[in-house]
Amino acid sequence: MSENFFLDNKDLQFHLAHTDLSRVYALREDDFTQGKEFPGAPASLEEAQEEARRRLEEVGGLSGEVFAPRATQVDRDNVHLAGGKVDYPHGTQENLAAIREHHLDGVTLPRRYQGLNLPTTIYTMMTEMVSRADASLQNLFGLQSIAETLHRFGSEEQKERMLPRFATGEVDGAMALTEPEAGSDLQSVQTRATQDPETGRWYLDGKKRFITNGRAKALLVLARSEPGTADGRGLSMFLVEACPQLKISGIEDKLGLHGSPTCELTFDHVPAELVGSRRLGLIRYVMSLMNGARLAIASQAVGIGEAAYRCAREYAARRRQFGKSIDQIGAVNAMLVRMRTAVLAGRSLLYETSKAVDLRDALEERARKGLASDEERAQAKEYGRLADALTPMAKAFNTEMANRVAYDGIQVHGGKGYMRDHLAERYYRDARITNIYEGTTQLQIVAAIAGVKKRTLKGRMDELCALPLQGEAARLQAQVAELRPLVDQAIAIVDAHHGDSRFFDQMAYSVVRMETLLFVGLLLLEETLADPGRLALAREFLREALPEFQMHWLTVQGERLPDPAVLEL
Repeated sequence: MSENFFLDNKDLQFHLAHTDLSRVYALREDDFTQGKEFPGAPASLEEAQEEARRRLEEVGGLSGEVFAPRATQVDRDNVHLAGGKVDYPHGTQENLAAIREHHLDGVTLPRRYQGLNLPTTIYTMMTEMVSRADASLQNLFGLQSIAETLHRFGSEEQKERMLPRFATGEVDGAMALTEPEAGSDLQSVQTRATQDPETGRWYLDGKKRFITNGRAKALLVLARSEPGTADGRGLSMFLVEACPQLKISGIEDKLGLHGSPTCELTFDHVPAELVGSRRLGLIRYVMSLMNGARLAIASQAVGIGEAAYRCAREYAARRRQFGKSIDQIGAVNAMLVRMRTAVLAGRSLLYETSKAVDLRDALEERARKGLASDEERAQAKEYGRLADALTPMAKAFNTEMANRVAYDGIQVHGGKGYMRDHLAERYYRDARITNIYEGTTQLQIVAAIAGVKKRTLKGRMDELCALPLQGEAARLQAQVAELRPLVDQAIAIVDAHHGDSRFFDQMAYSVVRMETLLFVGLLLLEETLADPGRLALAREFLREALPEFQMHWLTVQGERLPDPAVLEL
């Protein structure tokens, strides 16, 4: 096994080198003037980039040398609940101690709160590497979005009090949204928030279920603050700290991710603080939280896919049958090529998405400080729309990818892949939840279709189609460009069935998938300008993507809905 999951990953290094974050760094670093207040802050773009790379190498070393060797034992030890207290496996406790020791608990938080002030893209690269080592650890390391949400929407007092505690690892976080009767339908949340008329203090009563890291010391909780309401407009967001009134009433016995507890929580008049404004809990704050969660799970999926592919390739190179290693057998070699193509394509979409999130966040922060020009405010809105479109697209694409790659990983191993003494089966189990939690693939389609219908990606795709490519890359670019009008026609067909929810729901997947395949193909072609060797990747991806695109187009064009009569057979 590699000792450094950054240094052994040429593709991740490619994206670090070729994802242009220069504007993001300048915005986050106040044009590199923060050194006046915070000694050690970078004084130039080059220093900022050097610091980011150093931190990535640090996390890469931890992932390869510390987290990965413990992952199998963590998986087998599992989490435990006793006397209302949840204990992590011993290996997870050691991993979290290492994260604290290396000051990696506040990666994106500003320096004034003792954070590292690194871009989301760098943090996403970290979560990818941690996921490759131990996907369940990413479910703890990746919850830094709780602090980010508090940074964006909390009061000054809440930020000053809580964020340094997050950044130093004194406090960890969780988001408590889901309830026993309100899973994906968060508008139905029934946990009650009541306000004492004399003191103004808020209290929460109710139950939450499927809460990742529900044992956390600080939780962001969605609760119904407006009596008599039954929809999302009656919900607010609250900050809760662990206390005797908040009880862990159970933990889930899961298929995978055994190092991360998934809890059922009981709120018995738990003291709480309102975050932001009343009534905006779901429609603004949870939507922001979910965008961060989508990006985190997309990176988790890429990490699992990377691990599953490497495991399969290493095994295939060692395993001999019929007088040769099985990676020389055509069918196995084809699987490995397909797996590698899928992981690399998913990574390209992931970092295109994280860059949009970075630009949105940096410009919005500048606006909150009162420093943004009218043009920058308009750009913040545009990048916000782009991030809203890309985050569900990236989660849907990458989590489905991870499941396919992990599935094929077991197949490459044959019968041995089914056995617990090989890593392939853990990757398979861990991957399975990624296209379910933080919004199923079906819900990601619902989130993404709005952006597709509004043609949110049009400007970026126009730019990609206008790139000065040559030779085979230019021919592939032209093929993709010729197919783009079919997405518009597919949208028109769906719109013509306005009011037919069954038609819309079942065709939305095909429309989103069509847009995603073309967009990813263009991203891969753009990368050939930086590295002509990546033409093989673009070619291989489009070899399968273009026929799949045509299949989805024929489905929409022919209005071919599944026949429910089959259910009666």
